[in-house]
Amino acid sequence: MKKNKYCLLFVLGLSLLCCHSNKTSSDNILKPELDSYTNPIFPGDYPDPSILRDDEDFYMVHSSFEYYPGLLIWHSTDLINWTPVTHALHKYVGSVWAPDLVKHNGKFYIYFPASNTNYVITADTIEGPWSEPVELNVSMIDPGHIADDEGNRYLYFSSGSYVPLSKDGLSITGETKHVYDGWEIPRDWSIECFCMEGPKFFKRGDYYYLTVAEGGTAGPATGHMVISARSKSPLGPWENAPHNPILRTQSKSEPWWSVGHGTIFDDAKGNWYMVFHGYENGFYNMGRQTMLVPVEWTEDGWYKISEHIDLEKPITLPDLQDKSKNKFALNDDFSGKILKPQWHFLGEYDANRFQLENQSLVINGKGNFLGTSSPLLCIPQDHKYMAEVELEVDDNAIGGLVLFYNERAFSGILADKNNVLANLRGWQFVTEKNVIKNQVHLRLKSIDNAVDMFYSLNGKDWIKIENSIETTSYNHNVLSGFLSLRIGLVSMGEGKVIFKNFKYTPLDDEE
Repeated sequence: MKKNKYCLLFVLGLSLLCCHSNKTSSDNILKPELDSYTNPIFPGDYPDPSILRDDEDFYMVHSSFEYYPGLLIWHSTDLINWTPVTHALHKYVGSVWAPDLVKHNGKFYIYFPASNTNYVITADTIEGPWSEPVELNVSMIDPGHIADDEGNRYLYFSSGSYVPLSKDGLSITGETKHVYDGWEIPRDWSIECFCMEGPKFFKRGDYYYLTVAEGGTAGPATGHMVISARSKSPLGPWENAPHNPILRTQSKSEPWWSVGHGTIFDDAKGNWYMVFHGYENGFYNMGRQTMLVPVEWTEDGWYKISEHIDLEKPITLPDLQDKSKNKFALNDDFSGKILKPQWHFLGEYDANRFQLENQSLVINGKGNFLGTSSPLLCIPQDHKYMAEVELEVDDNAIGGLVLFYNERAFSGILADKNNVLANLRGWQFVTEKNVIKNQVHLRLKSIDNAVDMFYSLNGKDWIKIENSIETTSYNHNVLSGFLSLRIGLVSMGEGKVIFKNFKYTPLDDEE
């Protein structure tokens, strides 16, 4: 069996949520004799990571875009295994970009942009409950929170400008002031745009450090990059690091493209790290995946990544303690009364649209076109995998198992009360006529972006339909939107669809 280079496991406890990479979960386990790990630490679509250390605990949140409930918070004690804590956002406010998770005076805050404005939500504990969004009435993107030693609070944005915050962090108290122009990118470099974004802050010694992304989050593989600056005041003036960019893809032959949006942080033992995101070469449709590297300090007080770090190889993690790993899967038998945290609806979250009962998920139909059906989605983490589910379909409903990028880009296999249907990029038709009676098992088998589709009457004997799909182009560089290709459960039309026994199986090269 060929080993997986990029696979890394998230521990989910009772939630049974698994995040894999491209081949098999067995390589996620850090062997007892090794203090090393392989990137990514969040395989799949986990862009714009914002990390918070609270004593010896780490918490992380990512952009959640149009997927609701949103802003899923993760917890770790070793930076490798991550357990979901809670979704902090349930009210629909639009596409949620680049959040910043902070703790100030014992209270937790998440600042985030959506719908051309910015919001903040708060909680007394990381588990919540989290407040309803409070609008800040400022239209810039990518908020980054910073406080000085006197407790004065500021919110920076991608423009290199900041606004002062109230003591409680819930309102803007002054005018916007521009103080940072970024680092000048050589004109002969291949980038998407200057596009400074994602300001993140920390203080070490006498200096405040500002980390930003430049070069555009997509476009050429060599565009996105990590830039560092420092100042003795949180309000500038900012001095750029002499060895910028801190991190950048040098060639499209590298395994990771468009690496950027870094956050620098330390652990409780004085070790320093950076989390960031990047697209995987050949699997752009998986979205931006979260990675981790140690950073080191120069004698004159600048941080950098060691020249010995190779994102394609195992990386030694200082003082890694917990090397035991448990295995869980995306598999869901729909037991309990709460939707498990791997699932998100596209668009507004309507808790009245679904019920969990009798180890089944019942979803009321929505729309008569797959693009308007607001499917329930989860993130595949592998280059090769199978997904399958059992469906029971009302007479006037259509249910399905699909791969979904956005309302205009999707494909998959579906069923009405009698027929199996194929949907190829929006072209939907009966492919197997009068073969079922309201109940069927459906399967997708994806091998390096080539997807075959199957149905079964008993869940054991599978029949491949004649139609297959190719999904490489379902990505942001083609379709925009900053999204990823996700597995979707579809219920549309009148009536409802009952889903049972969702199974997700990573496949090896030999499969």
